[in-house]
Amino acid sequence: MGEDKDISDVSGLPDELGIDEDLGRAEQQLSVRVEERTYGKAMTIVEGFDESSVDVGELSSTLKSQLATGGTVDEGRIELQGDHRERVGDILRDEGFKVE
Repeated sequence: MGEDKDISDVSGLPDELGIDEDLGRAEQQLSVRVEERTYGKAMTIVEGFDESSVDVGELSSTLKSQLATGGTVDEGRIELQGDHRERVGDILRDEGFKVE
């Protein structure tokens, strides 16, 4: 009794399916906003990650690749060059996140 169980113990499904990760993503509420940087350049900021359940660096690479833009991860948030509010929201929803 008192043993910690993960979702694969309860569901009977293999851990490799990523169910824990999908549930973690669905519980996170991310915000996407645009800031104006030096010389009037737009920077799309995605924040609100629980870094213990999401590989922010890997997600950043996915977003940069799909948007064909540069960017970085800084203090647990993703910064993308340009104004990509609409497309970032769609991509994050496809990845299983809630976006405000």
